[in-house]
Amino acid sequence: MTDDIRPPVPLFEHAPDAYQAMRRLDAAVAAALDPTLFELIKLRASQINGCAYCIDMHTKDARAAGETDDRLALLPAWRETKLYTDEERAALALTEAITRIADGHVPPDVEDRARAVFDEATYAHVVFAATVINAWNR
Repeated sequence: MTDDIRPPVPLFEHAPDAYQAMRRLDAAVAAALDPTLFELIKLRASQINGCAYCIDMHTKDARAAGETDDRLALLPAWRETKLYTDEERAALALTEAITRIADGHVPPDVEDRARAVFDEATYAHVVFAATVINAWNR
């Protein structure tokens, strides 16, 4: 399917230093988070942002990390199913709030829930994961 999707502007050609900095940030976050959680964060933000290129890529990456078709199909409705862990739910809620930042700051209950299930380092990496995928989507 990737061949049918309009590729992004080749930022790496026009801003190689900035592109490499983004890649390093992405790699640092990936190294700190569970691969499945990292892919769910990237996929959910990409769905909200309507980035077909990233949705396609992260769906494939999530499958490669062991994600199931059921969980991938139900990700847009994650609140409606019990297929996701408490940690995944907290990360998805935080990701959605960060992605929809134009709607306002991260709600206190979303932040509180994430802080309750993650240690501070993991919380920080979830925030950076949501931040970096939102940058890539743009």
